[in-house]
Amino acid sequence: MDLRDLAADLVARACAAGARAADALVGESEGLSVAVRLGEVDRLKRARQRRAGLRVIVGDSTAIVSTADLSPPALDALAREACALARATAPDPHAGLPDPADLAREQPDLDLYDAAVEELEPPAAIARAREAEAAALAFAPEVTNSEGAEFGGDGGQVAYASSLGFAGAYSGTHWGLSVSPVASRNGTMQRDSWYTAHRKLDALDAPASVGREAARRAVRRLGARRVPTGEYPVVFDPETAASLLRHLAGAIAGPALYRRVSFLLGKLGEAIASPHVTIEDDPLRPAGSGSRPFDGEGVASRRLAVVDAGVLRSYLLDAYSARRLGLQPTGHAARGFGDAPGAAPTNFFLAPGPHTPDAIIASVDAGLYVTELIGFGVNGVTGDYSRGAAGLWIERGELGYPVEEITIAGNLLAMFRGIVMVGDDLVFRHAIAAPTLKVERMTVAGA
Repeated sequence: MDLRDLAADLVARACAAGARAADALVGESEGLSVAVRLGEVDRLKRARQRRAGLRVIVGDSTAIVSTADLSPPALDALAREACALARATAPDPHAGLPDPADLAREQPDLDLYDAAVEELEPPAAIARAREAEAAALAFAPEVTNSEGAEFGGDGGQVAYASSLGFAGAYSGTHWGLSVSPVASRNGTMQRDSWYTAHRKLDALDAPASVGREAARRAVRRLGARRVPTGEYPVVFDPETAASLLRHLAGAIAGPALYRRVSFLLGKLGEAIASPHVTIEDDPLRPAGSGSRPFDGEGVASRRLAVVDAGVLRSYLLDAYSARRLGLQPTGHAARGFGDAPGAAPTNFFLAPGPHTPDAIIASVDAGLYVTELIGFGVNGVTGDYSRGAAGLWIERGELGYPVEEITIAGNLLAMFRGIVMVGDDLVFRHAIAAPTLKVERMTVAGA
């Protein structure tokens, strides 16, 4: 029995056990990962798993259970257990599956699977990790050590079925390579890292180029110092800019909104960012890290304009949060095998602007170029933002000396409204991506 049929069979067992509605998620995956340090294999892991998750609705009460045992007797027991748990759970008038009209009628092939994963063996994986680390160590005399390099690939399939008659499945792969060298000078050490990730093995950056970039980033941190406390323009590189989008995505996710713990509650249709900011979510992007033909409840995937020229146009909603908010689901249900559906972005990105990174830096007389953010000082309820940072100081339009042990502070709403320049350097290194961004003014706390 294939996974789609297995999911449908589990739903049928749940309905026979007394559920008025049910849906099931079944998945299998296999992967290989390796870590090397100074050329020696530090870890080699091959993992295989199959799991099933079942949600049942009895009356207006919901229960969710999961298992790794997919035998027929185990699935029968799982269905009975789920219904018994639901009967012991408080009713919720918003409980239920999506409206049938919202379900995906087509399931496009998004080119998410790479058959090369089926041929992946330890020697090839080890060789890639070693090549990346060796390139980092050979980059400059200052690169004296390494925290290691990691390479891995995994592939699998996920299937979803519901008592509404929907059944679908899709396969996908993920590949990744990272390296973390250590540079030293005059008794001080600095570490940095770089990576490449993609659905397709051939689309990864070459191991040597990943190693050299990681080493370049480590070496440029040598001699880091603090800066005087004050208010300055702050330029976020693409990696740190993407972290700002993660905070925004969490604030527009349905559960944060109906629980009233989001600084963007009630902001739909309002300007929450500068006119330079347009943000989209595209689950149909070919070979995208977050792509999928349907969401975790079978709702059709579609490209969504989230922020248009600064104006918040849409939240990210699953069926339950949409009901709680009196809105329509947007196809963003996300779930684990044993978890209730929530809402999460897919390929979530800030659209590129007209400025090169060099032009953005050149516009700053004195300010901070951020390459790393540290800590978790973000309040999703108020939007208050305070995080440790490291990067480079900008002097008279050029990158100058490295800086560390500083804190940048502001408010996310003010930060997005204060974006005055957007770079043209958008690259999808992972599912949430942004180009270089310049925020007009933030508090920088240093010496």
